[in-house]
Amino acid sequence: MAYDNHRRSAIRDNNDGNAMTNKLTLHDDPISGNGYKVRLLLGFLGINYEYVRYDILKAETRTETFLQRLNANGRIPVLELEDGTPVAESNAILCYLADGTPWWPSDRLARARTLQWMFFEQYSHEPNIATLRFWTHLTLLTPAQEAARDGKVSQGYAALNLMDTQLTKNSWLVGEGPTVADISLYAYTHVAHEGGFDMAPYSAIHAWFRRIEALPGYVSMTI
Repeated sequence: MAYDNHRRSAIRDNNDGNAMTNKLTLHDDPISGNGYKVRLLLGFLGINYEYVRYDILKAETRTETFLQRLNANGRIPVLELEDGTPVAESNAILCYLADGTPWWPSDRLARARTLQWMFFEQYSHEPNIATLRFWTHLTLLTPAQEAARDGKVSQGYAALNLMDTQLTKNSWLVGEGPTVADISLYAYTHVAHEGGFDMAPYSAIHAWFRRIEALPGYVSMTI
């Protein structure tokens, strides 16, 4: 078992056994922006956790053990609570961890705005920006993917334009400080260039990157 001092957490492969620990356990693949969202918030909150590494390109989250014990949908990340209860879906995990902290607004409208951006991430941003990163940076394009590429590029730029407009007016996506909405959208936006997006014109987004990266507890995507 290796230790990553950057997160003060143990890292083990998913085949090291299912021994219970007395801390949170994040089941993840380091290439995943969705898992990175959770690692970011854990870092910002200063929460110690164990990290179990999977390789999604080898279908390691499709094993019978994973499907039965952690997530029947066969996807990461999964946050395993101290008592072994699994919580799946990155944005749901963010909301769980952020509850009772400044990362989850106390104001009712601000909470709705936060969720608004998180749903935007899931429906307008990730299906285009994250998908193109996966297709072009991590795998090889299939003919069907090549045919769909132009549409995803167009929709991805539309999402980036909307974000840049918002961040030209405000330092953060919601309110006067960072929320889980910022984490949710930062994860894949800061690697959008890996999917072929030209990020040079987006000065407000770049300034936002710098604000997030200056926050105490920030961790990089690379493990």
